[in-house]
Amino acid sequence: MVEKTLAIIKPDAIKKKLTGKIIQRIEDEGFKISGLKMLHLNKEEAKGFYIIHKDKQFYESLTDFMSSGEIVTMVLEREDAISHWRQVMGATDPALAEPGTLRQMFGSSIERNAAHGSDSPTTAEWEINYFYKKE
Repeated sequence: MVEKTLAIIKPDAIKKKLTGKIIQRIEDEGFKISGLKMLHLNKEEAKGFYIIHKDKQFYESLTDFMSSGEIVTMVLEREDAISHWRQVMGATDPALAEPGTLRQMFGSSIERNAAHGSDSPTTAEWEINYFYKKE
């Protein structure tokens, strides 16, 4: 069954000019990109997107980072899209990520780890709607 997930190329990867390499990897992994846009979140938009983490110690620094530059959001589709995208990204901490994963290759810290992906079907639906609301 085809599943959808949200992917974000984070500001650190955009600044390093890795957008094309990451999109190529997405396509090489068999994903269909059914939504794609580049934007620059303001602090309030970043806080809204990461609202689930509002009580965590890293919330302010994460939302500062995610509003520090441009991001690319994508809706990815394929069978097992959520789990496959998370496997392609690798562990949140690039130091613990498997060789060949995006975060291992392009990330520099837990926060600056190049990419984001939804962690469940419920989260994917919410995250996709956050950026791709039906007008």
